[in-house]
Amino acid sequence: MLVANIALTALLAIAPTSSQAASFIGDRAELQGNDQVDWSNLVGESTFKVLPNNFSTTSEQGLKLNVQIPQALSPQITPPVVFQTLPASPGIPVSFATGIPTNFASGDFILFTGYEPGTFPPNGNAEPLTIAFEQPVLGAGAQIAVNGTRNFVGSVAAFDNNDNLLGRFSFPGTSSQVLDNSAQFLGISSDTANISKLVFSTSADNRAFGINALSISAKPVPEPSSSAAATLGVAWFALLAIKRKQKT
Repeated sequence: MLVANIALTALLAIAPTSSQAASFIGDRAELQGNDQVDWSNLVGESTFKVLPNNFSTTSEQGLKLNVQIPQALSPQITPPVVFQTLPASPGIPVSFATGIPTNFASGDFILFTGYEPGTFPPNGNAEPLTIAFEQPVLGAGAQIAVNGTRNFVGSVAAFDNNDNLLGRFSFPGTSSQVLDNSAQFLGISSDTANISKLVFSTSADNRAFGINALSISAKPVPEPSSSAAATLGVAWFALLAIKRKQKT
């Protein structure tokens, strides 16, 4: 156990220092997200969909974002896919259409980088998965798992709108087919809303990986009543200053 703790400390210590500190978040609840992207919004009424390597989508609260997964070097590897993770059914071959068991939660929709069918261990697209936000956010993250690899190290990096690195963190994860929601969460939180881009990657060469719903901690939008109250307050102080000036 001591060896494991030392290893984890070493992995987390690779994050650079920054005047605007970024922190690793290893649990979805800890992120305290107020928005999310559920990849099911890309498939409509189906259970899966093949995607281009670059595409755009919108969060539940209306935040636009762009996703980029570089094309794999091998032409045999499929493009990115969104599929639903479900238990295998007896007598029915496992496929994107029927659902694939993973160690995400049953029913989750997974954004998958793409793989080469018919290979074992399965070759896949190991290129980084980049998510760029139209408006900077306070934090974001998702659970991650790798296809065909039991143990791996997952990494997440955050950048500001000038492409400056805010933080990069790595953490060990595991993959299986038990549908127990044990896939490791990788997230980053910042002191200010300055995260414009998030990049996921893994240590597994030639292995595809997937992430589930992206949780987002966005800068809260002031309530209309609060904004109105603030405006009235400023106007009141301005009027008071004018009256005092007139008296003098």
